[in-house]
Amino acid sequence: MPLRENISDRDLISMCIQGKDLGYTMLYQKYARRIYNSISRLIAHTAEAEDILQETFFNAFNDPERLQSVINFEAWVRRMAINRSISHLRKKKILFTDLGDMEPQAEADYNARADELFDCRVEDVRKSIEELSTGYKTILNLYLFEKVSQEEIAVMLGISPATVRTQYHRAKKRILLSLKDKAYYE
Repeated sequence: MPLRENISDRDLISMCIQGKDLGYTMLYQKYARRIYNSISRLIAHTAEAEDILQETFFNAFNDPERLQSVINFEAWVRRMAINRSISHLRKKKILFTDLGDMEPQAEADYNARADELFDCRVEDVRKSIEELSTGYKTILNLYLFEKVSQEEIAVMLGISPATVRTQYHRAKKRILLSLKDKAYYE
């Protein structure tokens, strides 16, 4: 069935509350791909990411009355998916090390032109991100792609904001070094 863009989320939620399957189906069709993309940036294994997607929507739709208070369905479900993804990483014993209140320091070998490297070919940047450790990749994806503030990431992961900043900068540096190895700059 083609997605009818003219039906608002509020109308679809009302259909869910009334027990109409069409409301659930259309909300899922409208947002599943975008939510899956958010999950897959944190969870590399496709089957695990798909499971988290299904669990997230199941929990979102499990209590239709809870949907009444939802203001932005996509943001609400995305936050549920991200939290579920982080819980999944924790169960796999991925540790997010807290470095205390240590602030990142300017490193002597940092090249001011380094930020220009992020304009490189998208595929090389994506591959460089995938090569990061899970902790670095999680922080980088939450901050860059999910637009979660560093303070919120700190709360989500149970580490200090300074640790989030440090790990974000280290992740960025590793990506830049990876791209440097590909001879993007001299």
